[in-house]
Amino acid sequence: MADRSGTPHPLTEPGLWVERIGDRIFPARSPALFLDRDGTINVDTDYPSDPAEIELRPGMLPAIAAANRCGIPVVIVTNQSGIARGYFGWDVFAKVNGRVLELLHGEGVFVDMVLACAYHEAGVGPLAIADHPMRKPNPGMLIEAGRRLDLDLRGSLMVGDKLADMQAARRAGLARGWLVDGEAAFQPGFAIRRLHDDHDLGGLTAAIETLVGDRGD
Repeated sequence: MADRSGTPHPLTEPGLWVERIGDRIFPARSPALFLDRDGTINVDTDYPSDPAEIELRPGMLPAIAAANRCGIPVVIVTNQSGIARGYFGWDVFAKVNGRVLELLHGEGVFVDMVLACAYHEAGVGPLAIADHPMRKPNPGMLIEAGRRLDLDLRGSLMVGDKLADMQAARRAGLARGWLVDGEAAFQPGFAIRRLHDDHDLGGLTAAIETLVGDRGD
């Protein structure tokens, strides 16, 4: 799908948004930093729909900065059931997400791709799909980003505030993730660390920096 200028439109199907941000080029098979959005990058105000109310969680800025500095793609993967439920539309999502990106840019950090899934069992019309493969805890968004950016999913990291984020990462083949302010429930074959204070944040930043060596640059 493309607009009249020929630029690919982010809405690739009724319930899936895939947007490439900027033009940074990465080596083939690069690991990535995957991030949930609401509750991880920005404060979750329960179905955020007003750009003026968006507030960043400052604790995530050093992690994004580390990925930017190391030349590692930063990818947002976010469930947006508020769209499926009819609380707001993709136009509102675009404004809110644009504000998130604007605030990040103002802090000197950057995101390279945004994927959003609006499918939900409580949705209406074509968005009323239960257990859609793109909706976390399913791995579809991570796999789609991996395909589009030629990523090393196994070597990538996931940061989120819900167990569904960790489950999606494990199912996509990632080996580890960081859970913001949550209980790190056991996931077979997947290492979960809690991200709660400055010490934990330092560990996350160090883990991101080791991805460069793991990539073999």
